[in-house]
Order: sequence, then structure tokens, then C-alpha cells
Amino acid sequence: MRNRTAFQSVTLCISTTMVLILLGLIVLAGQVGRNLSSRVKENLVVTMMLAQDMTDTEAAQLQKKLKDRPFVNQMSYVSKEDALREGAKELGSDPSEFVGENPFLSSIELNLRADYANNDSLRWIEKELKAIPKVTEIAYQKDLVEAVNKNLAKIAIVLLSLAALLLIVSFALINNTIRLGVYARRFSIHTMKLVGASWGFIRGPFVRRSVGIGLLAAVIACAVLAGMVYALYRYEPEIELVLGWRELAVTAGAVVLFGLIITAICAHISVNKFLKMKAGDLYKI
Repeated sequence: MRNRTAFQSVTLCISTTMVLILLGLIVLAGQVGRNLSSRVKENLVVTMMLAQDMTDTEAAQLQKKLKDRPFVNQMSYVSKEDALREGAKELGSDPSEFVGENPFLSSIELNLRADYANNDSLRWIEKELKAIPKVTEIAYQKDLVEAVNKNLAKIAIVLLSLAALLLIVSFALINNTIRLGVYARRFSIHTMKLVGASWGFIRGPFVRRSVGIGLLAAVIACAVLAGMVYALYRYEPEIELVLGWRELAVTAGAVVLFGLIITAICAHISVNKFLKMKAGDLYKI
């Protein structure tokens, strides 16, 4: 009997660990995807073309005003001289030699905060920026913004679907494993019920044992995930830009919390099933 109980405990620990590793990977992927989407959105550039008579001093004052706007993440100023040098480099010749003057305009390039990098927000941002004196044109890639947001939404739906499916499968798997362990002691449960033990008293040892196994499985799963992340850091050091200590802590917390909650719920449900059964029914299952 003791060997059987030990085997069931090991089986429960292994199955729970595997489920928690998969859950941790999905949580990590979700956080990395969120951080990547923020970085992609914040790399989208809104260009403010300035009037020909806009001076560098006026442009600096305008940047100070824009800095306080909630949608601005960062900005950079491109003077007419910088634009001319860049244009000459691309064209292979200096266009001012043919025109007689610098044909390029100065501009301010804005990187928006991720929450504002969508076409709905960009419409009123464009309207607000156009109302500024000596701003002649606002340019950004509308199709690119729409495509980025659509693709990110699809990725989010896929991750949420996988997470929901994993929760259902994991609950069924862990519940069946715990139920097998409780099944082996169904007559002991009935005996305790006959001598007047309360349901809570009977459930207690089963729930505590399952929660202990869930905690051990969570620790093992966290160790495995930490090893995977370390290997990923060694292979691609730049992953730390979207996967830092905060994401690792959230993942570890989710794994431990899920390991404790799911095992406690499954043990509670499994013991209750046998507590509700009559003596004659225990021989029929």
C-alpha cells in the first residue's frame, strides 16, 4: 500500500510538473509577445514636416512643448542641413547645387507610446499636430500601423486559446491522477465517515498532500524554465530586452499559484465524490 501511494505521488508530481512547464512557457510567451508588440509600436515614426522659415530655436521650443504630451515616447529633430546631407548621400549628388538653395525641410520625428500607436489615436494626434503653427504636414505609415495591430491581435488570440486549452487539459489530467490516489483509499474515507469524522477533517490530509506535491512540482517546473531561459540568454543575449526579471518573477508566481490552486481544487473535488457515495456504491466502481 505504501509503495502504491509513493508511486501515485511520483506520478502526480511528474504530470503536474509537465503541465506547469507548459503553462509557464505560455505565460512567458505572452509576456514576451506583449513586450515585443510594445517595442514594435514604439518604433513606428510620425514625421512632422516644418515650414521653410522655421528656425532651429523655434523647433527647440516646439520640442519642449511636445515633450509633455502623453502620447510622445521620444523624439528627434532633423534640421534642414541634416536632411540635405542625407539626401545628397542617397542621391549621390548635392541637389542644392542645381536648385540654388536647400530644397529640404526640417522635421521632427516622433515615436509614440505603445498605447497610442493605433489608427484611432493617430487620427486625433495628427489633427492636433497639424494645428501647430508652421507644421506643414504629418506623415506616418497608416497601412503599416493597421497591419501591425491586426497581426498582434491574432497572436494574442492564439496565445489565449492555447492557455484556455491547456487549463482544461491540465485540470482533467491532474484531477484524474489525484482521483486514482483517493480511489485507493475510498474505504478508509468511508470508515472515517462512519466513526463521525467531519468532511473537512477527512479532506484535510488529502488536500495537504496534493498541495505539497503541487508545490514541489511548481519548484521543479520553475527550475526547468529557468534553465531554458538561461540557455536562451546564452544563445541570444538580446532577448533580455523583452524578457527581464519582472517577466521571470511573474511567470514563477503564476506557476506556483497554479500548482497550488489546481491540486487543491482537484483533491477537494475527488474526496467529495467518495464522501457522497454510500457503502454499496464503493464496490461498484
